[in-house]
Amino acid sequence: MTAPFQLSALPAPLQRYGAGPVCPPGFSRVHHAIAAQADKHPNAIAVEHLGTCLTYQQLDRQAEHLAAYLAGLGVRPGDRVGLFLTRSVSMVVGILGILKAGAAYVPQDIRITPPKHLRHVVSTAGIRVILTTGDHEVPADLGEIVTIDDIPANVRRSPLPSGGDAAMVIFTSGTTGQPNGVQVTHANLCNVLLTEPGSLRIGPGDRVGQLLNIAFDMAAWEILGALAHGATLVIRGRDVAATAASLTTVIATPSVLSTLDPADCPDVRTVAVAGERCPQSLAETWSRQAAFHNSCGPTEVTIVNTVQRYDGRLTIGRPVPNTTVYILDDDLRPCPIGEVGEMWAGGACVTDGYLGNEALTAERYRPDPFLGGTSRMFRTRDLGRWTPDGQLEHHGRTDDQVKVRGFRVELDAITSALELTPGCVRASTVLHENRLVGFVSPATVQPELARRIVEQQLPYYCSPTLIVPVDRLPMTERGKIDRRALVSRLGTVA
Repeated sequence: MTAPFQLSALPAPLQRYGAGPVCPPGFSRVHHAIAAQADKHPNAIAVEHLGTCLTYQQLDRQAEHLAAYLAGLGVRPGDRVGLFLTRSVSMVVGILGILKAGAAYVPQDIRITPPKHLRHVVSTAGIRVILTTGDHEVPADLGEIVTIDDIPANVRRSPLPSGGDAAMVIFTSGTTGQPNGVQVTHANLCNVLLTEPGSLRIGPGDRVGQLLNIAFDMAAWEILGALAHGATLVIRGRDVAATAASLTTVIATPSVLSTLDPADCPDVRTVAVAGERCPQSLAETWSRQAAFHNSCGPTEVTIVNTVQRYDGRLTIGRPVPNTTVYILDDDLRPCPIGEVGEMWAGGACVTDGYLGNEALTAERYRPDPFLGGTSRMFRTRDLGRWTPDGQLEHHGRTDDQVKVRGFRVELDAITSALELTPGCVRASTVLHENRLVGFVSPATVQPELARRIVEQQLPYYCSPTLIVPVDRLPMTERGKIDRRALVSRLGTVA
């Protein structure tokens, strides 16, 4: 567990550049914040999906009913319950029911997750009970399967426990090919969702989209962030654009956001992106009609731990409240202002580590020498530097640094240069067979013009050997540019 955040524990330079404000979240359990909204606005619409709606009062009662049923099955505080389904009203009932039972939910999209991956999730998280809906088939050998829409009405009610510290377990891609389960606490979630700027000033009357894969940590920002502030969560169907047309708030990856036209979303007044590098042009386009927030942070530091309200200069902003960001050199010493180093995060954002992988936890989660005590900091593997006015600039990732002709090259720097090409909306860069290959979208972008732009912006060794125009860059199931899919296309390129 991370110790209470004490700004005074930091050296003066780190207080100025590396610390968010001290601000109590107001609740220690995220579902308590949602229950408070149900008390204040019982008849407001909490969830909407393809014509089906639940009020806050209905959602709260159904979640209480489910929690009582889970308790009857032996689910106890500290347990982890699988949530293997897809976007639906029942999905939201399932999340709240699990939290009310004192357990942590472990989400997986059953439509696209192979059985081998599900078995790994169940084994790693120690899951005994799995929630789903009647629309899906879950392999029976995974555990006790509970269909949310078939729970009997005569469930015995008893006082629900106060609950464990863990709220959810998110599985992220691992370097060994097996995903790692990251345990996120209620305190982590409350810190980012219930304070500004992570709260995004969402309130009653707002319509927040649920656009992302439910296994992605940013989906919790959509779902729990909307409900904790009394907004309506609008769950999308197959047509993302049709859902977005009715929203006031969009939380997405830049890749997903780039598929939407601001002109078709006239009521959107707040946008937040995270999960991958944001193009300047995307921020400029959406900021003409909405407050645009660019954010950064891996799952291990709870969805996002830095946020910027775009003001014409694109950065990743500053640490969220009660958290820290340190720019450190290879010896874990603070880098001078303006010098690129590796980003480490501390404070209330730091999660509880990887389930069942103590070695990796010890490698990536270290004692925090700046906050001291029992505090830990997390190695994000993001590269960044402080500007003189205390903003964080993102400079790619350590694993996106490649060697070309003996020179160290940042793939994100090349991508950013490609996106300066007139007409280019999105770009990506990969290293393939020791060659730099750039992809630009849409397919009407002129490769030679893109090459000249890169040569004007960067050293000669950063110029891609090949630039491939494509209609649209492929996305992973979590809404990020799929570099593996881009590499596979190179076999068809002459």
